[in-house]
Amino acid sequence: MSMVITVDGPSGVGKGTMSQMLADKLGWHLLDSGALYRITAFAATEKGVGLEDEAAVADIARNLDVIFRSADGGVKVELSGQDISGDIRTETAGNNASIVAVLPAVRDALLQRQRDFATESGLVADGRDMGTTVFPKAPLKFYLTASPEVRAERRYNQLKEKGLCVSVVSLAEEIRERDERDSNRAASPLKPADDAVVVDTSSMSIDKVFQQMVEKVQSVIR
Repeated sequence: MSMVITVDGPSGVGKGTMSQMLADKLGWHLLDSGALYRITAFAATEKGVGLEDEAAVADIARNLDVIFRSADGGVKVELSGQDISGDIRTETAGNNASIVAVLPAVRDALLQRQRDFATESGLVADGRDMGTTVFPKAPLKFYLTASPEVRAERRYNQLKEKGLCVSVVSLAEEIRERDERDSNRAASPLKPADDAVVVDTSSMSIDKVFQQMVEKVQSVIR
């Protein structure tokens, strides 16, 4: 029986960082489900397929030739042998992922692929519907949240470090639009699972959030 911990929430709440830290501490595998949607959207764009073309995008999702490799403390993503790690981490890639994620056929195509990540050695699953749809029987579920303003500020600082010039106001507006789209989609809307541990990271440091999550993990996993 595989052990799964789910970490859900919108963008900019720190769930990717927390999931990686938990997986490293536990020695478990990590599933970045959002990457699969980003990869699907990227592959569709590369093939000239419209992101609203549900059947065509779902077909791409079912046939992704993708490999995740550990590299420099992170994850390297290869699509058909091409390193697209940087391509799928842009704001455009995130927004495109949100567009294809509302398509039921695409979600169905990626559902089993995500579940196949669960192994006996344990899995930390990072996403938006890990606890509600993909792993509804997971014994421990987290849902991280933060205000749009805080999330925009965090993203602004990340992009600024990369030498990119962006507007905090526009980032906050994009975040609100994406939240609206993700929360109101018919297929697996973004929301906490009924039994999820909700953590508001707005005013908490990375270390504080991680400490709180680890304490909960230790109380469940003996």
